[in-house]
Amino acid sequence: MSEITIKEISAKRDFREFLKFPYDLFKDDKMWVPPLITDEKTTFDKKKNPALEFCDYKIFMAYRDGKAAGRIVGIINHKSNQIWKESRVRFGWFDFVNDTDVCKALLDAVAAWGKQNGMNEIVGPMGFTDMDKEGMMIEGFDVDCPMACYYNPSYYPVCMEKLSYKKEVDWIQYQIPANQPVPDKVHRINEMIKNKYELKVVEGLSAKQMAKRYGTKLFDTINEAFADLFGYVPLNEKQKKFYINQYFPFLDKRLICLVVDNNDEVVAFGVSMPSLSNALRKCKGRLFPFGWVYLLKALKNFENIDLYLNGVKPQWQNKGVHSIYYAEMNKRYIKLGSKMAIANPQLETNQAANIWEKYDSRIAIRRRAYIKTIE
Repeated sequence: MSEITIKEISAKRDFREFLKFPYDLFKDDKMWVPPLITDEKTTFDKKKNPALEFCDYKIFMAYRDGKAAGRIVGIINHKSNQIWKESRVRFGWFDFVNDTDVCKALLDAVAAWGKQNGMNEIVGPMGFTDMDKEGMMIEGFDVDCPMACYYNPSYYPVCMEKLSYKKEVDWIQYQIPANQPVPDKVHRINEMIKNKYELKVVEGLSAKQMAKRYGTKLFDTINEAFADLFGYVPLNEKQKKFYINQYFPFLDKRLICLVVDNNDEVVAFGVSMPSLSNALRKCKGRLFPFGWVYLLKALKNFENIDLYLNGVKPQWQNKGVHSIYYAEMNKRYIKLGSKMAIANPQLETNQAANIWEKYDSRIAIRRRAYIKTIE
């Protein structure tokens, strides 16, 4: 068999090849959801992505017979290693042909770079932060993947296990009929909770107004709610602003639910969007010349919903507050004619997020972060 060549990517021309690779790899795969190329470029732009102030990265591509066969990004998140007292190099943006040798060569390149920088473990798929895609699909390959999540074919985890990579954590994604009725008992209990703790659901504001008034507070809640979860690094002020500007312009106010206390602080929230997966397949990652038309149509189609972010401040997690925004969102989905929703990945050990077990739901997708000691 011919030799596999690994090349570090830096030049603009090579970076375009890195971005283009999955489009070639998955051109016949109807389940793959192309990312927006503009978003991918922004993620790797040190002038635009504040996470790169505390993350180092290297991009590698694999070639066989001069033809691109795989890609990977090695990431050292210095804040994460400091907070969690670890010496880990992450791998992400990991795609490869069905060839275990190519998979190994890419991972070995990241491990070697990590070792040069004092790392003793390699873990992934993960991004620069928890706002990036993470977790390799190991179940649910027939489920339409939300645009904010990794998609990969079934041979990926097979290759990882052949290379003796082990499970570090799993995330699960629930699929929920969005039009199931909210029980009267839930309504009554939620009203009691709101009255008892002087809580209210924010209403009457546009998405832009919510971003201005509550955007930073929402990410403060995320920092508190996610603080103890696997690998989480608190978002700084630059990152909060970055994500507010990146996401809020696309949000529909009816798909944002904020629960605030009597001090107008966000104690719980849920953020969702219409599924953009099919629209992204049609526009093939490009907004122009006509990609924006597909996306605009999709933003007005509420049949399938992606639940992007949700959280409750720790001090409120045992007071039933999560039920308020889930039920509120449920009512809105019914009004919008929604049929099915898929939740964002949650750690299987995160019992505070297990509200979906109380609904008609099923675990549709399971994702895994793999880990291995660097020899």
